[in-house]
Amino acid sequence: MKKLLRYAAVAVMGLALSTGVAGAASSSIDTTGPDSTNKVEFKNRHYTRVTNNNDLSATNNNPQSAYTGDADVKKNTTGGDATTGNAKNDSLLSVDANVDNSGSLCDCLGGNGSGHDDEGTIENTGPDSYNSIKFNNESTVKVTNNNHIAVTNNNSQKASTGDASVYKNTTGGNATSGDAENISTTELSLTVTN
Repeated sequence: MKKLLRYAAVAVMGLALSTGVAGAASSSIDTTGPDSTNKVEFKNRHYTRVTNNNDLSATNNNPQSAYTGDADVKKNTTGGDATTGNAKNDSLLSVDANVDNSGSLCDCLGGNGSGHDDEGTIENTGPDSYNSIKFNNESTVKVTNNNHIAVTNNNSQKASTGDASVYKNTTGGNATSGDAENISTTELSLTVTN
C-alpha cells in the first residue's frame, strides 16, 4: 500500500515599526486517506525595534548690571540732603520640558504577535494516518532609550549705589544711600517618559 504524504508549510515574517502586525492563521485537514501523513505548520515571526534618542538642552546667559550715580552736597552755606537712588536686578529662568515616547511604544508592543487568533481543524482522517497542525508565533522586542538632559544657567548680577556725600558746608544736610538688590529665580521642570 502506498503511503501518501501531504505537507504544507507557511512562513510569515512581520516587521512592526509603529503599529505592529496582527494576523490570524486558519487551516483544515479533512478527508485524508489511510496510512497518510498530513502536516500543516504556520510560522509567524515579529521583530520590533524601538530607539528613542532624546537630547534636551537649555542655556541661559544673563549678565545684569545696575548702578546709580553719586549725590554730593558740598561747599554750601546751608546744604540740603544728598540721596542716591535704588539699584535692583531681577532675573527669572523658567524651563518646562516634557518628552513622552510611551505612546508609540505601546502601539508597537500591542500588535507585536499578540493579535493572533489561530484556528485549525482535523476531521475525517483515514485509518493509521498521521495528521498535524502546528502554529509557531515568535515575538522579539528591543527597546533602546538614550536620554540626555543639560541645563546651564549663567546668571551674573551686579548692583551698586553711588556715594551720597555732604561735606564742606556751613550747615550740612543728610546723606542717604539707596538700596542695592539682586533677585535670581530658577524654575526647572524636566520630564522624560519612555
